[in-house]
Amino acid sequence: MGFQQRDGWHVYFMLPDLKTHLPRKLAYSDPQKILETARRGGMETSLESKAALEHGISTGRGGVWLSLNDEQYDRLVRP
Repeated sequence: MGFQQRDGWHVYFMLPDLKTHLPRKLAYSDPQKILETARRGGMETSLESKAALEHGISTGRGGVWLSLNDEQYDRLVRP
């Protein structure tokens, strides 16, 4: 999952090749929603991962690896 701030927060999802974007995109006004989305998507919970996510939010751009279940992945690939 990647995100960047431009007129709000835009969240996008990619395959592990980091080249192929999935069709589902999200937009938030509150950066806390990015944290919630990452948590619900199975983001690694180490202090290092959390710090990297928070750093990305503070700089306006970042990304995290998610561990999605089949149902979550199916929702992202549906346009």
